[in-house]
Amino acid sequence: MSKYTTGEIAKLCGVSVRTVQYYDSRNILVPSELSEGGRRLYSEDDLKRMRIICFLREAGVPINSISELFAEEHPEKVISILLDQQEQTLREELEEQQKKLSIVETIKRELKEVKNFSVESIGDIAFVMKNKNKLRKMRLTMVLTGIPVTALQWVSIVLWITHGLWWLFVIWACVAVPWGIVVSSNYFKRVAYICPECHEVFKPKLKEVFWAYHTPKMRRLTCPKCGHKGLCVEVYAEKEDKNNG
Repeated sequence: MSKYTTGEIAKLCGVSVRTVQYYDSRNILVPSELSEGGRRLYSEDDLKRMRIICFLREAGVPINSISELFAEEHPEKVISILLDQQEQTLREELEEQQKKLSIVETIKRELKEVKNFSVESIGDIAFVMKNKNKLRKMRLTMVLTGIPVTALQWVSIVLWITHGLWWLFVIWACVAVPWGIVVSSNYFKRVAYICPECHEVFKPKLKEVFWAYHTPKMRRLTCPKCGHKGLCVEVYAEKEDKNNG
């Protein structure tokens, strides 16, 4: 049966001699015998054990857990459970890292739209991202509730043209106008706007915001703090500003 010195087993397992000696001091990998000159000698079984140790360490299993593991009567059963737990931990860490990566990618995309970059710009982006899901959910609700109203509008128009049933259009108007007022009022109560110049988060009057030119993400408004008039970024914010929120 082959015998391996400390240097040989270290080379075969891709670790340092000091690592092998450390495992010996922790009684995790004790040499099978000593040569006449006092050199540590490891057997084939020791080599297999060392490879298992290296595998577990690469998987992120703590050294203390490995030490306790080999003290068990049937370590292979414990290894299976231990690896399952480590797999779950690594998956959770991976998911967390994916979230962080998504944040970084979002910030990079948002920064491309910022003309004059500043520290305040990062704060604005963070504020937008924090409430992005709430804003998306609110917009989706508006769209879904608006589908029946839009459908009724087209049906009433078609029937008016083809059959002269004008009263259906009146019914639609009686439904659409209150719906539009309620939905718009509720929407603008829950959104605010970030001024690109002074980074103030403000809520304009309903009349101003309702008639202002807008894009899916911005609206042309006048900042009450610095007086800047231009496109301001729309965010979800039930409170007056991010400092008080």
